[in-house]
Amino acid sequence: MSIKLGDTAPNFQAESSLGDVDFYNYLGDSWGILFSHPADYTPVCTTELGYTSKLRSEFEKRGTKVIALSVDGVEDHQNWIKDINETQNTDVQFPIIADKDRKVSELYDFIHPNASLTATVRSLLIIDPDKKVRLIITYPASTGRNFNEIIRVLDSLQLVDSHKIATPVNWKDGEDVIVPPSISTEDARKIFPKGVTEIKPYLRYTPQPNT
Repeated sequence: MSIKLGDTAPNFQAESSLGDVDFYNYLGDSWGILFSHPADYTPVCTTELGYTSKLRSEFEKRGTKVIALSVDGVEDHQNWIKDINETQNTDVQFPIIADKDRKVSELYDFIHPNASLTATVRSLLIIDPDKKVRLIITYPASTGRNFNEIIRVLDSLQLVDSHKIATPVNWKDGEDVIVPPSISTEDARKIFPKGVTEIKPYLRYTPQPNT
């Protein structure tokens, strides 16, 4: 199964480091981040999970729940978490799915045969409260993810959902945003009382509406 942007993220039940998990029940009405790892006890994954744990308050502010996955078992996950906590100076509190039978990995297309026949690739999905997939990003096993970028995209998606805007290149929370081409400049000046700056008829900026 190949999941694309806008698809409904499929539900699943699985064992995890924190017990049995029903994915939809775990997410509830929250945004979600599901991300896979090639294996336990690997250096890049250790740094990723440690950093994700340190972002706990940032994800909570954004109403987002995190859940990780690899094809190792529960006992390995639990012992590995001890290493992560020790080496990364943190306290991992989100679940790590134990996908030994690879059912979730195959459901979400996390195994790429050209990269590995058995291990999951370094993929990440952002899923909105309607269970729609809003971001898919896949890294090679040798490259750790940039979670500052994940936070940035999450901010953009949540802002786009609440206001009629788009975000420009390298945008960060608090910076000017773009008025979509579907809105006329005349209407934009009514919708965005902070003002509209027109560079070209199709390229118009306005201050971030919720700041």
